[in-house]
Amino acid sequence: MIRFLPVTGKISPHNKKTLLIPVSRTTLPPLRFNLSELSGSLGDFGTIIPLVLAVALVSDVNARYVLLFFGIWFIITGLYYRLPIPLEPMKAVAVIVIAGSIGSSEIAAAGLILGVIFLVLGYGRFFGIIEKWVPQSVVRGIQLGLALLLFRASLGFVVQDPAFFILGIAIIACFYLLAKFRSIPDLSAIVVIGVGLVAGIALYGIPPMSLIPAPQLVIPLPTDFSSAFATLVLPQVVLTITNAVLATALLTKDLFAQDVPPKRFSTTIGLMNLTSVPFGGFPMCHGAGGLAGQYRYGARTGGANIYAGIIFIILALFFTSPQVLSIIAVGVLGALLVFVGIEMSRHSLKTDSFIVTGIIAVLALVSSMTVAFIIGMVIAYLEMRVRTWRTVETS
Repeated sequence: MIRFLPVTGKISPHNKKTLLIPVSRTTLPPLRFNLSELSGSLGDFGTIIPLVLAVALVSDVNARYVLLFFGIWFIITGLYYRLPIPLEPMKAVAVIVIAGSIGSSEIAAAGLILGVIFLVLGYGRFFGIIEKWVPQSVVRGIQLGLALLLFRASLGFVVQDPAFFILGIAIIACFYLLAKFRSIPDLSAIVVIGVGLVAGIALYGIPPMSLIPAPQLVIPLPTDFSSAFATLVLPQVVLTITNAVLATALLTKDLFAQDVPPKRFSTTIGLMNLTSVPFGGFPMCHGAGGLAGQYRYGARTGGANIYAGIIFIILALFFTSPQVLSIIAVGVLGALLVFVGIEMSRHSLKTDSFIVTGIIAVLALVSSMTVAFIIGMVIAYLEMRVRTWRTVETS
C-alpha cells in the first residue's frame, strides 16, 4: 500500500514548493545496529523502569513478566515500523495502581478492555474522524503537558539523589556539546545508565540471578471487568488517544518525515495488550515522550527497539529480583527525564495557537490529561469561532 507524504523541496533559492512523494514500506529506513542506536534504546528507561518497579512493589504484578512482554513487543514494533516507536506502561493505569494497590486480576481486565477498544479503533475510519475534529493545537498541548509532567517527575529524583542527578546532567550536556561541535555520536544515555549501574552495584552488590518460571494465565472475574472499566479504563482512554496515538503520529512526522497513520499505532496497542496482559504483562502503549527520548539519545531506526527488547528479555529471563530495577542510581534517571522533557517541549511549540496549547499544558500539570483535553477542545473551538467572526466582520 502506498501513501503520499508532503515534503518541502527547493524549487529556487527564493521559493519553496510542497511536493508529494510516495511513502511505502520500502521507503522506511533500514535497521541499524550501532552505538547511537544502542544509546537511543536507553532513552526511555527513565520512564519505564520507575513505573514498572513501583507497580511491582505495591501490587501482586510480577515484574519479570512485565519486562518479558516489553522485550518481546519492543522487538516486534522495531521490525514492523523500522522506526524507534517506543513502548511504555499505560501511565494512568500505572499511577492508579500505585495509589490504590489494585491487583493483577483487575489490571488484566483493564488491559483486555483497552486492547479491544484500540484494536477496534485501529480499523475503519475512526481515527480519520478523530484527527479531523481534534485541532493540532490540542495535540501540541498534550505534548507540552507531558513535557511538564516529565520535569515534575524528575524533581522527585533530584530530591532522592541530587549528586547523581547533577552528574547525569553534566554528562548529557558534555555529550551534547561534543556531538554538536566535534561530530561525536551522542552516547550520553549509555554513559549515564552505566554510571548509575556501577554506582548501584558498588553500593548494593550484584543482584541475584535465577531463571524465570513459565507464565501463568490470569483470568479476570466478571466483577473485575466492571471495576476496571470505571477505575482504570476511562482515565486511560483519553490519554492513550491523545498522547500514545495522535501525538506520537505527529512527532513521527516532525522527527522522521514519515506519515504513520494513527490507526496503525492503535492496532499495535490493541494487539500487544490482548496478547500480553492475560499472561502477566502490564497494559502498554506507545508514547510521544518515549519517542522524543529515544530520538534525543541517538535512535533513528527500529534497531534501537530491538536493542531495548533484548535488554528487557535478558533482565526478565535471568535477573528476576526487584533489586535489578532498583539498583540503578535514581538521580541519573531524573537527568534523562529532564532532557526528554526538553526535546518534547521543543516540538510542542510548533503549534498554531499558543493560548490553547499553553492552557492544556498547565491543566495537565495541575489537574489531569482528561480535564486538560476536554477544556482544551472547548477553548480551541471557541477560538476558531472567534476567528471566523472576525474574518466575516473584516470582509
